[in-house]
Amino acid sequence: MNLIRCSKGTATLLCVVLLLAFAGTASAFSVSAEGVPTESAVDEEITVTYTIDDPFTDAPDEWTLTGETELQNVSWTVTVLRAGNQVSQETYGSQSIEQGLNIGNNGDQVRIELTGTTPAVGNYTYEPAQEYQVASLNRVTGNNEAEFRNDTAHHYTEESAAARQAIDDAQLAIDEAGGNEDAQALVQSAISSYENGNFQNAQDLAGQAQTKAEQAQQSAQTQRTLLMVGAGLIVLLLLAGGGYYAYTQLSGDDYSKL
Repeated sequence: MNLIRCSKGTATLLCVVLLLAFAGTASAFSVSAEGVPTESAVDEEITVTYTIDDPFTDAPDEWTLTGETELQNVSWTVTVLRAGNQVSQETYGSQSIEQGLNIGNNGDQVRIELTGTTPAVGNYTYEPAQEYQVASLNRVTGNNEAEFRNDTAHHYTEESAAARQAIDDAQLAIDEAGGNEDAQALVQSAISSYENGNFQNAQDLAGQAQTKAEQAQQSAQTQRTLLMVGAGLIVLLLLAGGGYYAYTQLSGDDYSKL
C-alpha cells in the first residue's frame, strides 16, 4: 500500500516538473517571418509579415520597436494583439519606423506587416550577388539597441539576370570540361562587364566562353575515343599476330613429321 502511494506521489511530482519545464520553454521572446524573399526583381512588390511572440518575456517591460528597410513605396502596419484580439494598430509610410511598446497594454503578440517595391540596384556584384535590405528590426531600451531580425535579398533586372545566367552556364561548362584557361579568361571579362552594368557584352563573352569550353571538351572526348580505338586495333593486331605465329608453328611441325 505504501509503495502504491509512493508511486502515485512520484508520478504527480514528475507531471508537475514536466509542466513547469514546458511552461518555462514555451514562453519566451521570439520572432518569426513569412514572405521574406531570397530574391526579387526591381520594382516587384513584396509583402513580409513578422510576428513577435511574448514581446515582454525575457525582455524589458517597456521598449521601443524600430525598423528600417530599403524597399520603396513603403507601408508598415504594426498591430499589437492579446490572445488573438487586436489591442492597437499603427500605420507608417516611411522607410524607418519607431513605436513604443509597454507591457501595460496586455499585448502578448506584435505583428508587423511590411509592403513595398524592390529598389533599383546601385552596384552590381557577381560574387557575392548584390543585395538590398528587406528589413532590420531592433529592440531599443534607453541607450541599448539589440537587433533581433535582419533580412536581405538579391535584386536584379531582366537584363542582369540573363547576363548572370549566361556566366553561370559558361562556368559550369568550363568545370565539366575540366578547366580551360582561355574560356576562364573570357568568363572573367564577362564578370567585369556584368559588374559595370554592360549586360549584353557580358552575355556575349559568356557565350564565347561556353562555346570554347564545350569545343575543348568535345575535342578531348574525340582524342580519348581515337586513343581507345587505336589501343583496340593494337590489341587485335597482337592477337592476330599471335594466332598467325601459332598457326605457322603448328603447320611447320606437321610438315616436318611428313
